[in-house]
Amino acid sequence: MATGATMYSFQVTLADVDRGVYEDLSLRVARHPSETDAFMLTRLLAYCLEFTEGIAFSDGISATAEPAVYAKDATGALVSWVEVGAPDAARLHDGSLRSPRVAVYTHRDPLKVAATWAGKRIHRSGEIELHSFEPGFIERATEALARRTVVSVSRVADTLYLELNGWQGQSALYTQPVT
Repeated sequence: MATGATMYSFQVTLADVDRGVYEDLSLRVARHPSETDAFMLTRLLAYCLEFTEGIAFSDGISATAEPAVYAKDATGALVSWVEVGAPDAARLHDGSLRSPRVAVYTHRDPLKVAATWAGKRIHRSGEIELHSFEPGFIERATEALARRTVVSVSRVADTLYLELNGWQGQSALYTQPVT
């Protein structure tokens, strides 16, 4: 019998000074058995750092035609396609055709992630942003994850300050265009 997703509850205080976004969020995140804690935490941070009206998590692995996180406007039109991890070039190409904005958040080495896209066809590749964290940051933060987690996410001058259940850390938030 297949194991189902594990539900996590996050009480998030978000202060994205760089974008002027300040929110208190109550989020339930399903973690599929094949998903790592690092991927789930990166997905949560992508949601927070991309937070806007109409943002949502996709149905996850079962939603193969959707990104990890997306945003739609009031008419239901897709306005943001956000991938997590190391998506292949075909997914980025598809996302860029379907949405005016595409971003990738990775907990992996961004140079290795971007290298897999080299020479591949990606629509508007120069407009896609690849966001990454300092090496080991996400892995250290996952040690504080619990099924119920109190989270504080702050971004100031492209520095991410994160607190999870009392664990505190900071990381530069690196952003580079996909070329």
